[in-house]
Amino acid sequence: MMTKNNAILLLSCPDQKGIIAEVCNFIFLKNGNIEHSDNHLDEQKGTFFMRVEWSLEGFGIPKEKIKDAFLPLAEKFQMDYQLYFTAEPIRIAIFVSRHEHCLYDLLLGHKSGELQAEIPLIISNHQDLKQVAEYFGVPFHCFQVTPESKQEQERKQLTLLEQHNVELVVLARYMQILTPQFVSVFPNRIINVHHSFLPAFKGAKAHEQAYASGVKVIGATSHYAVEKLDAGPIIEQDVVKVSHRDTLGDFIRKGKDLEKSVLRRAVSLYLGRKILVYDNKTVIFD
Repeated sequence: MMTKNNAILLLSCPDQKGIIAEVCNFIFLKNGNIEHSDNHLDEQKGTFFMRVEWSLEGFGIPKEKIKDAFLPLAEKFQMDYQLYFTAEPIRIAIFVSRHEHCLYDLLLGHKSGELQAEIPLIISNHQDLKQVAEYFGVPFHCFQVTPESKQEQERKQLTLLEQHNVELVVLARYMQILTPQFVSVFPNRIINVHHSFLPAFKGAKAHEQAYASGVKVIGATSHYAVEKLDAGPIIEQDVVKVSHRDTLGDFIRKGKDLEKSVLRRAVSLYLGRKILVYDNKTVIFD
């Protein structure tokens, strides 16, 4: 799949008249062709959000000068904004332990072109999935983590991520709790996935707890990792019906299907620059 030569602008600001008109006019006056535009107003907060994507083919401002050129307009409306370019690939590191379903799904999505990014490395705390990484041709790095070695191993991991210019960390069922020091290096750039059963069941045997309680819905949640465990802004969620006819094996199978699809969709939204975070929530653009 060919990567377009587009610019993407994500912005938020206090709501007032004329924002859409002036942003679009900024692009139009420099011969830009808008391909996608979406906006949202949080009426309670009085905050306006917008995502606009336009082609750089024939655009009148060199891409390295667009941010500075947009600054007067941003200051006029008190905008927080980020500018991205689709031709610049996003580099992802996948963290995984022993569960292979999310890893396989991400690597297959990458191989098929559904997830357009670069995956320079996979990091794990076990050797179990090394062969999977080798099959897809992705370098595999194992850091065995104990309570005593955790901080030192994380320092080594961060050094490796910096060397590979990694922007996004994806926790594909990585069964380790990242330290606040690690999380602080990647604010809103670590995507996790976990069970979101109704009611919620914590711990390693969530499927077993849900099965024993006779729940009628199970689910999965993908979110940004923050210092507080499983409390980050939610990106994507999904649920599936279950019944008394489902076995424990059915629960586990359905749960894994949800986890991998929810994680893949969350990563895809990030790659498309379709997520804006505010107040520990997210605006997800279509």
